[in-house]
Amino acid sequence: MRRKQDPSSPKTPTENSLIKDSGSPDTNKKKKMTSSDKRKNIQIGDIEYESFTFHGRPMYRITDKSYYKELERLQVELVKLQEWVKAKGLRVVVLFEGRDAAGKGSVIKRITEAMNPRICRVEALPAPTPKEESQWFFQRYVAKLPSAGEIVLFDRSWYNRAGVERVMGFCTEGEYREFFRSCPEFENMLIRSGIILIKYWFSVSDEEQEKRFEDRIEDPAKRWKLSKMDLESRRRWSDYSRAKDEMFEHTDTKESPWYVVNADIKKHARLNCIAHLLSMLPYEDLTPEPLELPPRQEDSGYVRPPINKQNFIPERYGSAIASKEI
Repeated sequence: MRRKQDPSSPKTPTENSLIKDSGSPDTNKKKKMTSSDKRKNIQIGDIEYESFTFHGRPMYRITDKSYYKELERLQVELVKLQEWVKAKGLRVVVLFEGRDAAGKGSVIKRITEAMNPRICRVEALPAPTPKEESQWFFQRYVAKLPSAGEIVLFDRSWYNRAGVERVMGFCTEGEYREFFRSCPEFENMLIRSGIILIKYWFSVSDEEQEKRFEDRIEDPAKRWKLSKMDLESRRRWSDYSRAKDEMFEHTDTKESPWYVVNADIKKHARLNCIAHLLSMLPYEDLTPEPLELPPRQEDSGYVRPPINKQNFIPERYGSAIASKEI
């Protein structure tokens, strides 16, 4: 089920259309994003863009003000989508695939921020257990598929077999080839059963992935995101490229196509992906009418127990100004 892009939605220029006087990237000197460029901001529709330097190339990116405004608008639309899926009893599956640090989790986070976790849930399966390895390959994913009125976002999916398992040697050549024979038919079965299946591949450049890895190494709050497996996958960049190309060759079908997200600029990737997801579903605005708060129950003689008998947590923040007049 698909619908055309809402013509009233702000037009977002492609990354190439935002490049000014760009030259060939210097792959030997990895330059981080900076905002040192002095060019003026530009306005396209309701969206404002600011100049910055992206790995040595002058470009434009959406300003924070425009980004948060547009994200809020799209999240309101996601809530409408959620209510429509629930009301119609639909089943929606969205796959998020791509290289490590491509921004899959970051987009999923922005999609789910405003949504009801009882309707929209995220599945990020760990490595299979010995028991799961003995089962039909797709079996553990089938158990996570949505029921009526649910949306399931897979942060990586059965395509692990075509990517990490292939490159790292976690599956045999026979298992790999069987996956490509089985996968299109498996997805066709899901679609024939009524599931709406949408597949995204997040495409990140070599230099940008390296920068994000470096950021994760330097930031203690992000270090958990980086594993030895990620570093090994980084080393095998070309192997992953070949695996991705072969995966597309076998599974980018008319019934279940891949949609590629340019993920080098995170904020653009988030907005573009969410806007595209919304355009793929002909949802209606089923937002219920606002409720009216009823009057509170009248005082019936209730007396609150002494608060010193209750275990309050320490007020590490705010206690210093609680007694001060503002």
